Parts: sequence; structure tokens; C-alpha cells
Amino acid sequence: MATVALRSPAGKWIMVSTILASAMAFIDATALNVVLPSLQKSLNASGADLFWILNAYLLMLASLILIGGAMGDKLGRKKIFMLGILIFICGSAACGLAGSVLLLVVFRILQGIGGALMIPGSLSLISSSINAKERGKAIGTWSAFTTVVTMGGPILGGALADAGLWRYIFFINVPIGIAALLMLTWKVKEIKDEDNTKGLDFPGAITIALGLAFITFGFLRIPTIGLYNIQAYGSLAAGVLFLIVFIIIEIKSDNPMMPLKLFASSTFSGANLLTFFLYAGLGAGMLFLSLNLVQVQGYSQLQSGLTFLPFTVLMITIARYAGSLADKLGPRLFLIGGPAIAGAGLLILSFIKQTNGPSDYWITFFPGILVLGLGMSFTVAPLTAAVMGAVSDHFSGTASGINNAMTRISGVFANAIFGALAVLFFSGALQQEIKTISINAKDKQEIIQQASNLGNAKPPTSITGTNKQVIEKAYHTSFITAYANIMRISAALGFFGALMALIFIRNSTLIKNNKP
Repeated sequence: MATVALRSPAGKWIMVSTILASAMAFIDATALNVVLPSLQKSLNASGADLFWILNAYLLMLASLILIGGAMGDKLGRKKIFMLGILIFICGSAACGLAGSVLLLVVFRILQGIGGALMIPGSLSLISSSINAKERGKAIGTWSAFTTVVTMGGPILGGALADAGLWRYIFFINVPIGIAALLMLTWKVKEIKDEDNTKGLDFPGAITIALGLAFITFGFLRIPTIGLYNIQAYGSLAAGVLFLIVFIIIEIKSDNPMMPLKLFASSTFSGANLLTFFLYAGLGAGMLFLSLNLVQVQGYSQLQSGLTFLPFTVLMITIARYAGSLADKLGPRLFLIGGPAIAGAGLLILSFIKQTNGPSDYWITFFPGILVLGLGMSFTVAPLTAAVMGAVSDHFSGTASGINNAMTRISGVFANAIFGALAVLFFSGALQQEIKTISINAKDKQEIIQQASNLGNAKPPTSITGTNKQVIEKAYHTSFITAYANIMRISAALGFFGALMALIFIRNSTLIKNNKP
């Protein structure tokens, strides 16, 4: 399979089109976190509704992204990439028009299907098209630009939300997607594996989708009905069973969507374990940080988005060079140090209590975000290069699909598990806070029931005057307690990701596979 130089016209068009399409998906994710408070008010959504709006997309993405990568390898990487972009922008337009939580969840599912076909295609096109010597630099460039644009998502989301235009977070995907489609149509050649004649693994796709759906549903129901209700433990058990069946199918399949032989490489296995733990912590941390800033600390949604600027600046200045250095020195050191530094950033952020709002930003949130951004800047490009370099070009789409699936599966689990934990932490803290308040049992029960809305919790209308102010303060204090616990667990996951790199990742594997 012929490859091209990164700086050649063909190489540049591949980079621009893949960056545009990837950025579209990543902007959607980060900007949505920032507009959630506005969306919650506009659609009268509960806390559980918010997690379903997030998870509907992530669930379909995680479930189908493996088969999306495999379809690209078999049917043509550009063709499947373009199909994914088309479905994604149609889903985005429908999301922007959705008038209820239910419709928004349905259209987020459509977005997820498009994303599953689109996201593996970007890295697969780069990995199979750019020559091996420049692949790390190309992936670093992709990582830097997509992350910069992605981190611009919160700023854009905040500005639109403050203007009452949160729906445009979805509409903006349409022109970006159309531009990427035009470039791919006219400037990028098709690439596929001509010798791959086996069928696609639909049983595997169905079983992993069902497994993840049941597990997510179970965790999302726990805060409302408790762990010992059959809806909760029955769903969790069914999900685990389907995941076991999925592994059995993959072992026996002639053409598995997740070839288990790839995991014989300790570097590939370690990189995916690192991805799972680090991105679970990062996803939960960023979500609860955004909610804390707007709903408790008094930031506007634009100000909340601007708090992530240090992260963006670091990604601009460091990520690309980290990819180039990983080509020369190997990614192992970066993948031990980066997640550990990111974990330290999340830990620093966990100690922040009630502040005086944006005026305190530089002495409260800024240091933690700076350290988190530094850690992720050292991690993103070397991690992607490690995953793609640990397998042959023949499996580039599948490898990209697996690693992206790990990122999205971790997001599904983080949103479901951390959402359930946050409500439990919030409820426990709230019960302690209102112990000494003189209110009747009925009002106390209504106050506790608001815990499912987390930072958007409101005192019952029957409570007025001083008691209302006390309850509002109790809600804020309780949310900060829940936030602190979530951020510390997220930090621990970052440290655990670094441990995975220390144990499993070996530079020698990558050097062998990347010889021209």
C-alpha cells in the first residue's frame, strides 16, 4: 500500500479533512458539557435526563465503533468515513431541532451511529496513508489541532448558551461536516485492504451494544431505585452476561470485530488499559468541573468555557512536539509521566471549596487546570502513536476503532457510574446538612428528592425566607462534597493509567512495527 509524505499536497489534504471531521465530533462533546445547565432549564430535564443525553451518544458510539473501523478496512476507509460524517451531521441537525428530552436522546443515538463510522476513519486514514517515519508527527499534528479545536468547544458553547442559543452547538456541525465531505470527495484517494474478503462481525456488534446498554441502564437507575431493585441488579447482570458472550464470539469468530490476537502485544493492551482509566477520569472530572463552575461557583457559561484556555494553550505548544519526540525516544516515558501529571491536576481541583466566582479563578481553578493540561499534552499524541504503532497497517482501522471504543466505553461507564455516585454523595452530604434545620418531614423528603438534580437542585416552593437560603446553601455545600469525591476518584484513575503504562508499554515493540 503506497504511502505519502506528510508535507505533500495529498498528505496535507488528508490531514485537513480528518482534523475537520474529528474536531466536529469532539467539539460537540466538550461544548455540550458547558451548555448542559441551559439545556436542563430549556427542556426541564432532570439530572438523570442529562446523563441519558450524554450516554445515548456515547453508548451507540462505543457499541458500534469497532465495526465502524472494521468496515473501513474492508469496504474503503474514505467511503465509510464519509458515510459516518453524513449521518453525524444529519443527527446533529435533528438534535438542534429537538423539542423534548426524548427526541434529543433519540437523535443523539443517530449522532452516535454516525460517529462510530466516522471517528475510526480519521486515524485509520492517517495511519495507512502517511509514511511510517512521519506517522507519529502526523498523529501529533492531528491530536494537537483536534484538541485545540475541541477545547475551543467550551468557549463556543458558553457564548452560545449565555445568548440562549445552545441549539447551535449542534447546528454548527453541519457546515464543518459539509466542508470535510467536499475535501474528501475531490482531494483524498480511497484506501482499503483488497485482500480482506471476510464478512463483518454483526453478532459481536449486537452483543457488545446490548451489554453496554444494560450496564449503563443499571447504573443510571441505581440513584432512583437503589442497587437491590431487580431493574438495577438485573440490568447489570444481563450486561455482564452479554459482554462475556461477546468475548466468546470474538474468540470463535473467523473475522472478529475485536481480534483478540492484537492484545498479545503488551504495548497495545497497556495503551488501551491506560486509555480506559485515564479517559474515564478525565471525562467525569471535566463534566463535574463544568457543572460546578456554572451551578455552584457563579460562573457564566462563557466564563466556564474560558477557564479551559490554559489547557488549549498547552495543547497548541506541546502536543505536536510530544508526538515528534515519541517517534524518536519512544512513547513509554510520556505515557507514564503524562497520566500521572493529569491525575495530579484532577487531585488539585478536588480541594476547591466555595469560591467568590471568576475573580478567584487564578488562585483556585487555574493551577489544577494548568497541571491537567500539561499532563494531557504529554499524553495524547504518544498514546495514539503507541496504539497505531503496535499493530500492522492491515489492522489500522480496527486498532483505531478499539482504542476509540475504549475512550467512549470509559465515557459511558464514567457517566453512568459517576452519575450514580454523585447523587449518592450529594444525598448523604445533604442529609447531614439539613439535620439541624427546623422543617417538617414532608418538606425534608422533598428537599432530599431534589438530590437527583445535583447542582440544579431547588428548594420546595413551600419553604421561604431564611430557611430557603439555608437550603440553597446546603445544596451548594453538598454538591461541592460530591464534586470533591468524584474528582479524587478521577485522579486515582489517572494514576492507575500511568501504572498501566509502567507495567505494559515497551518501546521495542513500536520500533519493530514502525520500521519502514
